[in-house]
Amino acid sequence: MKFLRNMLDKIEPNFREGGKLEFFYPFYEAMDTFFYNVGDTNTGRVHVRDSVDLKRNMILVMIALTPCILYGLYNIGNQVLLAGGTMEGWRGALIASLGMTLADGITARFLYGLTWFLPLYFVIFAVGIFWEILFSMIRKHEIYEGFFVTSLLLPLIVPPSIPLWQVALAISFAVILGKEVFGGTGMNFMNPALIARAFLFFAYPAQISGDKVWTVASVDGISRATPLSRFASSSSVTDISMLDAFVGRIPGCIGETSTLCCVLAGVFLLLIGVASWRIMASCLISMVAAALFFNGLYAAGVCSLPMCALNPAWHFVLGGFAFGLVFMVTDPVTGAQTTVGKWYYGAFVGAMCIVIRNLNVAYPEGMMLAVLMGNIVAPLIDYFVIEANVKRRSARYV
Repeated sequence: MKFLRNMLDKIEPNFREGGKLEFFYPFYEAMDTFFYNVGDTNTGRVHVRDSVDLKRNMILVMIALTPCILYGLYNIGNQVLLAGGTMEGWRGALIASLGMTLADGITARFLYGLTWFLPLYFVIFAVGIFWEILFSMIRKHEIYEGFFVTSLLLPLIVPPSIPLWQVALAISFAVILGKEVFGGTGMNFMNPALIARAFLFFAYPAQISGDKVWTVASVDGISRATPLSRFASSSSVTDISMLDAFVGRIPGCIGETSTLCCVLAGVFLLLIGVASWRIMASCLISMVAAALFFNGLYAAGVCSLPMCALNPAWHFVLGGFAFGLVFMVTDPVTGAQTTVGKWYYGAFVGAMCIVIRNLNVAYPEGMMLAVLMGNIVAPLIDYFVIEANVKRRSARYV
């Protein structure tokens, strides 16, 4: 690594102010800090020293995503096998060239899922990092690490069969209009990954909400819509159990099917102090309360919609609620910042998710819109919390 250090030091003057490549300094700085820690340090008593920084938090979140990614890749192949489909195109030929079929076990299904995930991730990362670097060079500031998490989150919350050109448009929309126009990382008021998914949902609904997009197989007569979508139309699904839904043996987006993996990730983020337990707790409690409320309306005959009969346990294991609870609601940038506000913010998202699921038959998943709406009201929640604190303290001196 000494050779790499010497090479970076040798070319650095070209990127500094006055150098031939001054415009590209953010790109050089990103490469340098990717391989080595920043050499600059603060001195003096006025500075607060803390090991917690953006890069560390982003790395920890990416580590937490690992179980969801690994299981999601396996589940792609597993769902094709369960649907009675076969491996098609160059992907199928690649797996077959290794002398494997989906029926051979975990390795073959995982590798088949990998052939769907890697192109998706590569396009999202390449297009997104292009915009990040471009805006950084124009504004002459460093390239922040926040996009690395966004680039992992987006492929996990879309169907594996989504066309690559659509995700390229979606990530461009999210980075430019959802983040950079507000100043870049840390200035956005809505989660970029969810903005990209919302763009896909409203611009190309057939590719993200159709019955067969969740399973990458062409099987005549077999519909592999998500279980929550089938609950919304019939109030019951007989081909899956609660255990299947909890473990993740169901159709759905790549990374959100396994509630078990999401729970493990949530425990990890809570233990290391990255995620807010207040937001998680209030979101989960309000979801349960709202679901029970609609269950009561269904039992009383007030609400006849099938989703109103769905109990809180099913809501928790279906539709990406657990994934949103762990990775989306707890986003430290777009969520509430005050201690009290975090309780209200989490409660708002949890309740709104159930309201959308129960009353909007066209969109039974609900969690995406609930989090985005929570992002919008989060600053307002913090404002009222701060105003209440100011009035309470002012009253002491009257």
